[in-house]
Amino acid sequence: MPLESLKLLEDVRRAAGLITSFVEGKTLADYTADALLRSAVERQFEIIGEALNRLARRDPALAASIQHSPRIVAFRNILIHGYDLVDHDLVWGVIETHLPVLYEQVEALLRRAGSGL
Repeated sequence: MPLESLKLLEDVRRAAGLITSFVEGKTLADYTADALLRSAVERQFEIIGEALNRLARRDPALAASIQHSPRIVAFRNILIHGYDLVDHDLVWGVIETHLPVLYEQVEALLRRAGSGL
C-alpha cells in the first residue's frame, strides 16, 4: 500500500478515535447543548471526509473498499458547505451507528498493510 494511502487511512483512524473520545459518556442532549463539543466532532468528521476524498483520488480501489465512502465524503460536504443545515440528531446517529464500523474497517486495512498483506 502506498505511503500516502497509509497516511490518509491513519488520519481517518485518528479522527474517528478522537470523536469517540470526545463523546465518551455523553448523551445526545449533552452534544446538542455543547457548542464546543459539536464543533470538535464536526471538525473531525470534516477530516475523515477529506481524507477519504483524497484517498478516492489517489487509490480508488482502496477507497471503494471502505463501506459508504462516497456518503462519508458527502456528509463532510454538508458539514462544511451546509453548516447552517446540520442536523445534530443525524450527526449523533452517525457517531453511534456508523463511526464504529468505519473505525473497524480502517483499523483492519491498516493491520493488513502492517503485516504486508
